[in-house]
Amino acid sequence: MSSEKLEVLTIGRCGVDVYPLQSGVGLEDVQTFKKFLGGSPTNVAVAAAKLGHSAATITGVGNDPFGRYICREMERLGVSAKYVVVNNELNTPVTFCEIFPPDDFPLYFYRQPSAPDLQITEDDMPIEAIKSAKVFSFSGTGLSVEPSRAAHFKALKARAKSGYTIADLDYRPMFWENEETATREISSCLEYATIAIGNREECRIAVGETEPDRAADALLERGIEIAIVKQGPKGTLAKTAEERIEVPVTAVNTLNGLGSGDAFGGNFIHGLLSGWDLPKCIQAASAAGAIVATRLECSTAMPSEKEVLDTIAQHPETTPIVKGNK
Repeated sequence: MSSEKLEVLTIGRCGVDVYPLQSGVGLEDVQTFKKFLGGSPTNVAVAAAKLGHSAATITGVGNDPFGRYICREMERLGVSAKYVVVNNELNTPVTFCEIFPPDDFPLYFYRQPSAPDLQITEDDMPIEAIKSAKVFSFSGTGLSVEPSRAAHFKALKARAKSGYTIADLDYRPMFWENEETATREISSCLEYATIAIGNREECRIAVGETEPDRAADALLERGIEIAIVKQGPKGTLAKTAEERIEVPVTAVNTLNGLGSGDAFGGNFIHGLLSGWDLPKCIQAASAAGAIVATRLECSTAMPSEKEVLDTIAQHPETTPIVKGNK
């Protein structure tokens, strides 16, 4: 894949998701599992590829069977593995979850002493591809430790806010030394992004605000052009300098909510690249997240555009509420 043709480039976590085929029971009682490609930035690229966009992910895997599985599965799902770094010292990470619908999905990360995706270095950054991709998306977790942190900032400085540069605020406490470090590093990345996406807790870490409007305003004050705050059952708030958009939640029967955010990210990217207006982008992203919440896995659960548009048509109550932001 040539960098000139690359539409979507993500960077960060990958791994193998090992999901139970029984819900409502703890892992100690689960009898059967199935493995899937996982890791939020990788899944975002998969969602974009499912929607017809050329996509790649900068990440790392171990020199082991799971690492080979990840590269093969990425390619099968339409995501180039060209920028996957093979680490000979660390194992490819696996992640287990428990499924207690509708809203309890504990995660168990096996990433010790570190994960290959956190060992990518400044030398691993494909600078020309980073500069030329129409969309460059990164997650907060990639800033949690060195050398990944320095690699991310090198990429962001080279990118220089060109095109769409998306910060998935993605705060997971178990990956950070402490909350103060997370606030410092995630806050520092905002000057390099044009779009920020996070829930209320992630906004608290990034800009010190949890009330959605104040959080969005704080992100805009930091130079973000589109601030998106996920409000859980209250839906999604998006703000620009000119618009305030609210999209009510798409009501579904949830099986596993863990992949919803990745579907949101990938489908939001699709809307941007398709030239949709911001309200439609948010509505489609929200619908995609709802669809994936009804399915077990994430990567292979990503919906088609038709599925998303059909879901929107079936839920007129999710029509965006658009006001001026003055």
